[in-house]
Order: sequence, then structure tokens, then C-alpha cells
Amino acid sequence: MRIGILGGSFNPAHGGHRRISLFAREALHLDEIWWLVSPGNPLKPREGMAPLAKRFASARRMARRAPIRVTAMEREFGTPYTVETLRRISRRWPKHRFVWLMGSDNLAQFHEWKQWRDIARTMPIAVIARPGYDADAIASPAMAWLGRYREPASSLFARDGWSAPALVILRFDPDTRSASAIREADPDWADGPLATHLRDGVTFRPIPGNAA
Repeated sequence: MRIGILGGSFNPAHGGHRRISLFAREALHLDEIWWLVSPGNPLKPREGMAPLAKRFASARRMARRAPIRVTAMEREFGTPYTVETLRRISRRWPKHRFVWLMGSDNLAQFHEWKQWRDIARTMPIAVIARPGYDADAIASPAMAWLGRYREPASSLFARDGWSAPALVILRFDPDTRSASAIREADPDWADGPLATHLRDGVTFRPIPGNAA
């Protein structure tokens, strides 16, 4: 299996997440995408962050009828940092090939992530351009280091075994949708009853309705 992992708060999930995921799947010849719904992002304020169960449910609705699995495995693992999560994933599914997907907005601040170079050494990274962030991403300290490992998408999916570090830049028609704009337009988006029987799409464990 060739799997792309897109991490985020999904506060809430929206059509932009779905669109870039399906684009990356086609561009990199992936079998499926995993949406890694984070319990909490150390670089983002907790204020305004909906409970995990609500964000997970929004992601599951947005992923319907698409080769996208929604998971909150970080909550199960107890891994607050991406580097620890990706190590666990690589050990737990050693026969799968993974690529970490991120927007150029995340690349611009990637050097602030814990052990970001070790993330790059764990699995290849594919960066998807986002309007307004490309210049900062190119000028970032992380790009100064990762740039030497840049490769075309064709070389990533064509070879027998993926190696890391490897950086692929993916460009497509910009998608301006954002979770912050949705929250601004509908501050109460997370209110209302929660669907019962939420279950992790990868580990198949139940997601408690009061999961924070």
C-alpha cells in the first residue's frame, strides 16, 4: 500500500482538504489517504478548538465516498508530536509506504516543529502549494535544508523503495477555502448532537463522544 498522510486539526474539515488529498493521491499514485486528526497542535492556541470527536466527525463526513481514512490514532498512541507519531506509524505498518503531505503554509513554519529534520528522515514529504504562503515557504529555514533533497513526483512513485529525506512540490489550481473562514462565518459549527458510534478508520477503535 502507498499511503499519503495529511495531518491537521480539521477544525472543521472542508472541501479544500478533500480536494488537495485527491489531487495528491492522483499525482503520487497513492492507494489511499489517511487524515490524521490531531488531539491538539502545540503551535496553535486551544481557544476556538472544537472537541476531537466533533472534528473527527466533520472529517468523516467530508471523506465520504473517497479513498480517505479518518484516524485519531495520536490519541491512542499518546504522541503529542508529529515526529513521534510518524515513527510509530512506520513501525506498526512496516510493509506500507508512507508520504507526509503538508501545505506550503506548514512548510513555512516547519522549522518550528519538534525534530523536524527527523520527520523528513522518517518518510518522504510532499508539499502542496497554498495561495499566499509559497514565498514564505521558499524562504524558510526548512526549505534551505530540504531543498537539496527535492525530487520530481515521478521519481517518488516510480522507484522500488521510497527513501527519505525526499521533497516533492505539488502545484495545482489554488483552493482558497480554509477552516478559519468557516469558523468566522459559522462560529457555532460544532454545536449540536454528535453522531453515535464514531470509529477510527485505521485502528477501528471507538472515538468517545466526549473526546477532547
